[in-house]
Amino acid sequence: MQEPTSPTFDPALTGSAENGIFGVESSLERAILVYIPVPWEVTTSYGGGTSLGPEAILQASPQLDLYIRGLDNHVEKGFFLLQENAEIRGLNGQCKPLARAVQDELEQSGSLIHRPDLEASREQVNAAGRQLNQLIYQQAETLDQLGKHIALIGGDHSTPLGLIHYLSDKYQGDFGVLHIDAHHDLRDSYQGFHYSHASIMHNVLALPKAPKALVQVAIRDFSREEADLASRHPAVHTFYDEDIKDGLFAGKTFASIADAIIWQLPEKVYISFDIDGLQPDLCPHTGTPVAGGLSLEQAQYLIKTLVRQGKTIIGFDLCEVAPDSLQQSSEWDGNVGARVLYMLSSWMMESQVSQ
Repeated sequence: MQEPTSPTFDPALTGSAENGIFGVESSLERAILVYIPVPWEVTTSYGGGTSLGPEAILQASPQLDLYIRGLDNHVEKGFFLLQENAEIRGLNGQCKPLARAVQDELEQSGSLIHRPDLEASREQVNAAGRQLNQLIYQQAETLDQLGKHIALIGGDHSTPLGLIHYLSDKYQGDFGVLHIDAHHDLRDSYQGFHYSHASIMHNVLALPKAPKALVQVAIRDFSREEADLASRHPAVHTFYDEDIKDGLFAGKTFASIADAIIWQLPEKVYISFDIDGLQPDLCPHTGTPVAGGLSLEQAQYLIKTLVRQGKTIIGFDLCEVAPDSLQQSSEWDGNVGARVLYMLSSWMMESQVSQ
């Protein structure tokens, strides 16, 4: 059977989001890389809007120039964004007010002991989280059977658990997770929500076939319990933002720091990229911004070095991009999100062809 022909891509023309992600026409049939969008922010506990992240990235993406020096133009092989799953969008709309009511009561009284109705709401939210994970697992399995490489666009940072679970089963845990984030996300639960954005990496470590290594970078906002778990768990290696900056101030090169990070990872790597791992001027409307963080150039250097040192990226997620809901004309968060997405996508595909 002859391979589908790639549409002609003219970089001198401005693309349209109606054509597809990055303004480049593609299809599920011919795509080499497929993105699962997850419009979900049920348990967000500070700012909102991350359920709009996939759409914000899509709308901003045609503005990018798509040439990366030294790389093939992998996008011409087909990057395809699936339609949002209506069941997931519906669950998000149904469960977000339930979670908000629980959060409000906890903020006011510190417990739900006198509110059995809200205890029931919390369990309903937890059940929805399990359902979300199953839906994403099934989508990932279907795409893998079609021979596609897979990435996920959140939504809040709880969303990639189903994809990581699928890959952990596929590879029997024989891979590492590179986790770029302001937060450890190692809480057993947060506000009683077991599938909270603050629990994603705790849940990853609890998978039946957990990854060999969890390497966390730019962490700078966390609880004592999370820090204790990170320090004692044999699979967790943390590069705190403070330590990275102390090293730079003392004369270390970022290249040496990147080498130390990559040394902790096995040959196969999944990247979980929370946009708040970057400096907050790059993602001002993300749900939980934290001062400090990586520059875009540092993040790019880290991913580029990962691939050039022979690691294979088996999948990734990009989460917590949130547009400015008060200024619909502002695309800055979506713009930066689109650039990070394209960088991750291009280097993932480069890691595949360079093996």
